[in-house]
Amino acid sequence: MSGDSYLLDIVFFAVVAVALVLRLRSVLGKRTGTERPPAQWERDKDADNVVDLDSARQRPAPTEDDEPLPPGVLGEGVGEIRAVDPSFRLDPFLSGARMAFEMIVQAYAEGDLRTLRPLLADGVYRPFADAIAARDRAGETLISELMGIREVKAADARMNGTMAEVTVRFVSEQVNAVKDSEGRIVDGDPNRVIDVVDLWTFQRDTRMSDPNWQLVATRAAEDQTGSRA
Repeated sequence: MSGDSYLLDIVFFAVVAVALVLRLRSVLGKRTGTERPPAQWERDKDADNVVDLDSARQRPAPTEDDEPLPPGVLGEGVGEIRAVDPSFRLDPFLSGARMAFEMIVQAYAEGDLRTLRPLLADGVYRPFADAIAARDRAGETLISELMGIREVKAADARMNGTMAEVTVRFVSEQVNAVKDSEGRIVDGDPNRVIDVVDLWTFQRDTRMSDPNWQLVATRAAEDQTGSRA
């Protein structure tokens, strides 16, 4: 199975991106201190692609040697997951993770709980739903635009009991600002692009036939510089 066809089997349940630092700073990423005018960046043209899960499930599983294991500890973890789920491949997984990132950033910015609910694990859905509710009560409007994603890279992989876990490092460029009920900017800057770095951990119960993954945790990357957004 090709990378593109396998990622169709992946439906990610994720926490709101660190990109949305304006309301969820305690669990999201940091600015790196590098800022640019928005005109220098363009939105990924594939962000609105629709994932056709049914057609993907009818295709054959990948062979054992179609994607070599990464080196080091990451490769050991990927090998552990493959031992339980032979169809798992890291490259198409990361392509699916990118799609999930884009989808959740947009849904959170729009306050779209109907979209977020099936994408979020139970333990992380409530804080984000509460943040959206608080924003609505205050009459605030979130301006959040994902201008580009510079890096999507696996940081860790492992089996935790029967749960497969993969942690992904995202580096993205975003515009983030909050307007109050009178249209005044109360946080962020709608005229600046900021670099945001985040770590998301996705999880799937390998005992289940359901191929869906949930994003169960987010945290700021420790190697970034600059002040917290």
